Amino acid sequence: MKGLKILAAAALVASSWAAADACSRVVYQGDKGYVLVGRTLDWRTPIPTNIYVYPRGVAKTSMPTEPCLNWRSKYASVVAVGYDGGVTEGMNEKGLVMNGLFCKGTVYKVATGNDNTPVMSMAMLVSYFLDNFATVEETATWLSENEFAIFGQTFDGGTVSALHWAITDTTGDTLVMEYIGGKLTLHRGKEYKVLTNDPPLDQMAAIEKYWEGVGGVNMLPGTVKSPDRFVRASFFINHVPTDFDYPQALGSLESIMGTVSVPYGYEIEGEPNVSSTQWRSVSDATGGKYYFKFADSTGDLWIDMGRLRLNPGAPILKLDNAKHRGFTGCANDILEESKGFTPMW
Repeated sequence: MKGLKILAAAALVASSWAAADACSRVVYQGDKGYVLVGRTLDWRTPIPTNIYVYPRGVAKTSMPTEPCLNWRSKYASVVAVGYDGGVTEGMNEKGLVMNGLFCKGTVYKVATGNDNTPVMSMAMLVSYFLDNFATVEETATWLSENEFAIFGQTFDGGTVSALHWAITDTTGDTLVMEYIGGKLTLHRGKEYKVLTNDPPLDQMAAIEKYWEGVGGVNMLPGTVKSPDRFVRASFFINHVPTDFDYPQALGSLESIMGTVSVPYGYEIEGEPNVSSTQWRSVSDATGGKYYFKFADSTGDLWIDMGRLRLNPGAPILKLDNAKHRGFTGCANDILEESKGFTPMW
């Protein structure tokens, strides 16, 4: 996009929350208006994840010191928070869904430090977009007119937090944000139903085209590596019925997420982004429900945003999964009032 100036800060600090960024992401677009976004989270070490519901009107900041972005949330949101320190994904009350995924080929542009460009911590980046925008169109417009720096982080003994992000709204429109060679590249359209880790989307499209020639009915790649997961997800999401009623649509997407999950306990040495699937989620953009399940838990829960107080002044709510790991059903009644999570800057 012309005029787009997204920078990334050179400073890298040690933190573990960013390990929550490897996964597969699939969007189901139904003929009856259902838009569902499924996601798996894969990593080699356990990632404690709690769920928060933030009402409208909460004051937030992108960094503890200037230059930074300060805002008050325009929209309420439900977010998954790794290590109680950073938002990995979420959905707002308008049905905007955003997920961060690990992509080791990412290269951020280094900020010069010679201007007052506001800096955004990765711990707060997803919240910024969910708090301020209702649609992909609004998001894309803002990105074309504004600049900010990303405060990068490292984890697991020096692994660089190389991420890309995908945003989907209630129309099924999707915006993929990737940093290629120091520049932000945007891919936008309803056709971008699948995202995994690496390589970047342009290169992944070439791999997918090859497998389209082979034909998924005859053969699909079966390993847990990112390109294979991408190809399997893309084939199935484009070949399941789109005229399902809601229960069947949800079941269809969850079945596809199963085909791209990494068996619990499995990992490949040196490839943390193809380690075990720790949890999966489904964000119901059109119905306001957020589904969540740990791979090693018998529980299978959801939060219904339509049945919660989300007005300014309403309390921040927290689902402490350490206390309710085996819970099944609508979790609204076990949400507890909270001061909110403390970002790992």
